[in-house]
Amino acid sequence: MTVDPLASWHQLVQDRNPHGLDSLLADKVVFPSPVVHTPQVGKAITTQYLTAAFRVFFNESFRYVREIASSRDAVLEFQVDIDGISVNGVDMIKWDDEGKIVEFKVMLRPLKAVNLIHQKMAAMLQANQ
Repeated sequence: MTVDPLASWHQLVQDRNPHGLDSLLADKVVFPSPVVHTPQVGKAITTQYLTAAFRVFFNESFRYVREIASSRDAVLEFQVDIDGISVNGVDMIKWDDEGKIVEFKVMLRPLKAVNLIHQKMAAMLQANQ
């Protein structure tokens, strides 16, 4: 039975709980980060980045404002306020036939938000090493 990756992702976000990431991500998932120049490859590193993102992004103001989806991928636009800065971005998610996420790309705007997220994600990843 194939998992619905989009429904699973939305449930993780709603619960603000990254513990389901292991079963949702493919072993060779690719994570192109908005603040790292090279894509991160593999379940372990992607889980680290997404777990940190759960702590940085998913406060009470986080919400998805638009969703465009097909049978194998989706673009989810989000809005969140962090430290008084309005962050707008998209999660671009691609999955395989088994419903495992094979690519998770995040894009952010404006530049002030990118700089803030870079600082907060770096601190979060550093603290978890």
